[in-house]
Amino acid sequence: MLERRTSHDDLVDHLVRSTPLQRGEAARVVLDVLAYFDETAEEFVRRRHRELQSGGLTNPDIFERIAAELPHRAVAPPGLSLRQLRRIVYG
Repeated sequence: MLERRTSHDDLVDHLVRSTPLQRGEAARVVLDVLAYFDETAEEFVRRRHRELQSGGLTNPDIFERIAAELPHRAVAPPGLSLRQLRRIVYG
């Protein structure tokens, strides 16, 4: 079977050399990480709101926490106010 080469082969090769992962596993990890960071700011806010809400946090705590997390994303989105965060979730 021929291996499918991706644009991230150098990263996959590095993971294979530096971890016990096989090439297919390393490629899947890279694709999962890229998908995670491909999330838009709106998708991230909605997902984190659901996760934190299911963990029992209340909206005031949730929106403060999301506001603190946003600048630390791989590509930081523009600053969003607490009101803007609420509007993303509730429309």
